[in-house]
Amino acid sequence: MKLRQLLLTALLLACALAIAACGNNKPNDLNYKLEPFTYTDQSGKPFALSDLSGKVWVSDFIFTQCTTVCPMLTANMAKLQQQLQEADVQAELVSFSVDPKNDTPEGMKAYFGKFSEDDVNWHGLTGYSFEEIRRFSRTNYKVAVEKDASSDQVIHGTSFYLVDQTGTVVASYDGQDPPYKQIVKDVKSLLK
Repeated sequence: MKLRQLLLTALLLACALAIAACGNNKPNDLNYKLEPFTYTDQSGKPFALSDLSGKVWVSDFIFTQCTTVCPMLTANMAKLQQQLQEADVQAELVSFSVDPKNDTPEGMKAYFGKFSEDDVNWHGLTGYSFEEIRRFSRTNYKVAVEKDASSDQVIHGTSFYLVDQTGTVVASYDGQDPPYKQIVKDVKSLLK
């Protein structure tokens, strides 16, 4: 009788652990809580972290005069936008300019227009100082943004960051070679 109870208890414990493991498929590798911000989007309107409250979003860092990785990152973000739409998954995209002195809202809008005709859910943010985005990226995303002393370029990270409904960065991906299916899957898991 005791053996039977012991086996039943072990079975119930194993089932509980399996259920708990299955219910925890949400990405949570990073856990970086973002501080509130209000910047300017490509339409020239204020755009804040509070505008993203309750939404899942993917962000990156780019600038429009970039001669190296930004065109690829932006093309990859446009492809991600398309794949999310094809999967009928609701997510916002946010690209922070690391060259706010030169990246006007109009410039950001024109730049995005080269990659996607749809910027309804894609927000290109500017309207802050270089020092502010430098501090913001380091404090919130743990990524460096620095001016290149030998050119007019800006050195920055090339990751895509997944942010949950509470404004917490939960995962990062290689923005130069994004795992699109994994990102879509991770967005879906956060939306459940």
